[in-house]
Amino acid sequence: MMIRPRHLLLSTLLALPLCCLSVHAQEAPAPGLQQRMTSDEFKAAGLDKLSPQELQSLDQWLSAHPKVTTKVVTATGKPVFYPEKASRSRIDAHIVGHFDGWGGSTEFKLDNGQVWRQADSGSTSCPSRENPWVKIKPMMLGNWLMYVQDCNDSIHVLREQ
Repeated sequence: MMIRPRHLLLSTLLALPLCCLSVHAQEAPAPGLQQRMTSDEFKAAGLDKLSPQELQSLDQWLSAHPKVTTKVVTATGKPVFYPEKASRSRIDAHIVGHFDGWGGSTEFKLDNGQVWRQADSGSTSCPSRENPWVKIKPMMLGNWLMYVQDCNDSIHVLREQ
């Protein structure tokens, strides 16, 4: 399979910011509530009424339960349907309705209920078909590539729904 220059360039551009990230997190003990809050916040929460032993006990409990749940969303606030730890496998489905190519930000509604949107800015004309078969494959760096039946081009897509 030949790697298209635009796919290689896109993958390279997406990988560059990753080179600047640190992969090791520093593990330092979390500061106590008094150090983490302003004095006004501390008083507003009623924590100034706790004895030193009660405050120490609360700090110990909080440091033993550091779990934070974060909903993964895009910059526009849309949910991410394929978080990094999730299994990413090939998707086979059909586009619902008429299809003759893509351009701009085409949305692809599939018969499995998923909705995907064009991530590339290009356009392509394909043979006109009703409900063509599609294959969406996971690629490097979290990208997805969609192939449409009888279309001689592929496109990067992002899952919308």
